Amino acid sequence: MGRITKSVFTGGAAALILAGISEPAAAAVSEESAYVFNTLLFLIGGFLVMFMAAGFCMLEAGLVRSKNVATICLKNISLYSISGLMFFIVGYNLMYGIDEGGFIGSFMPFAPDDAAALAEENPAFGGGDGYSASSDWFFQMVFCATTASIVSGTLAERIKVWPFLIFTAVLTGIIYPIEGSWQWGGGFLSAMGFSDFAGSTIVHSAGGWAALTGAILLGARTGKFSADGRINPIPGSNLPLATLGTFILWLGWFGFNGGSQLALGSAANAVAVSNIFINTNIAAAAGTVAAMLLTQAIYKKVDLTMALNGALAGLVSITAEPLTPSLGSAAAIGAVGGVLVVIFVPLLDKLKIDDVVGAISVHLVAGIWGTMA
Repeated sequence: MGRITKSVFTGGAAALILAGISEPAAAAVSEESAYVFNTLLFLIGGFLVMFMAAGFCMLEAGLVRSKNVATICLKNISLYSISGLMFFIVGYNLMYGIDEGGFIGSFMPFAPDDAAALAEENPAFGGGDGYSASSDWFFQMVFCATTASIVSGTLAERIKVWPFLIFTAVLTGIIYPIEGSWQWGGGFLSAMGFSDFAGSTIVHSAGGWAALTGAILLGARTGKFSADGRINPIPGSNLPLATLGTFILWLGWFGFNGGSQLALGSAANAVAVSNIFINTNIAAAAGTVAAMLLTQAIYKKVDLTMALNGALAGLVSITAEPLTPSLGSAAAIGAVGGVLVVIFVPLLDKLKIDDVVGAISVHLVAGIWGTMA
C-alpha cells in the first residue's frame, strides 16, 4: 500500500472512530446485545466451572494410593452426572422457586422458557431476566456439582460407590438447593442482608460441612492412626497429577467467581469481571506463598501438598466477595486462607479426623473465614 493511500485510509478510519465515539452512549449496547453477552458469560463461566470437576478428579487421584485411583475417577464422573440429573429433576426450582424471604422452594422439575420468550414481540428481554434461562440453569448446575466434588475427596478410600452416589443425590437434589435458596434464591438470609457473592458459604462451606460429617461417621482409613495415637502418613500416588488438578481448579475459578457477576452487557460489568479475575488470582497466589512460608517456618521444609491446598484456600477465601476488595486486601484474605490450611490440616489429624485431600480445611475453614472477611 502506497504512503498517500495509506495516509488517506488511516485518516478516514480515525474519522470514523471519532464519529462513533461522539454517538450517544445509549446507542452503545442494545438490549439484545446485552442479552447475548450476559448469556455468554453464563455459558463460558459454566463450562469453566464444569472443567473444575476434572480438577477435583485429578487432585484426588493424585493424593490417593494407586489402587484406589480408578474408583476415584468413577466416583467423580458419576457424581457430576447425578448432580446434573438431580438439579434438573428437583434442585433448580427448589433453589429458585422460593417466595421472597421464604425457607423452601418448589419440588418441580426445571422447564426452560427460552422458546416462549423468543416468540414474544421483544425477544431480547428473555422473559425479563436479560439472559437465557437455560444458560442460568447450566451455570447454577455446575455449582451444585462442585459441592459434591468437595465431599468426594475427603471420603476417598473408605466409601463404596453406590452409597456415595445415593448421598450425592440427596446433597445435590435436596440439601444444597434448600440452603442455597436462603440467599441466592431470595430466601430469608437474603432478606436479612446476608451476602455471599460466589459461594464461600453456600458452595464451599456447605460441601465442607458435609465432608466433615462424613469423615466423622465413616472414621479413618485403616492404618492412618495407630492404637497408641501415632499419626501414620499415607502418601499420595502421583503428586504431579495432584498439581495438575490444582492448576485446573485455579483456571476454573475464574469462571466460578467471574461468572457470578451475572452480567456482561455493559462496560461497567466488563470492568467488574476484570477486577474479579485479578482479585481471584492474587488471593490464590498469596495463599500459596503464605502456606509455603509457614510450612518452612514450622517444619523446616516446604511441602507440596500444603502449597496446593494453600492456593485452593486462597481461592475459597476470596469467593465470598471477589469484586470490592483492593488488590492488597485480596492478597491478605488469600494469605490468611493459606495460613489456616497449614494450621488445620495437622489439627484435624490430631483430632483423628481423616481428610484425605485436606478439603475440610480448604473449603469449610477457609470458606468460613472468607465469608467473615
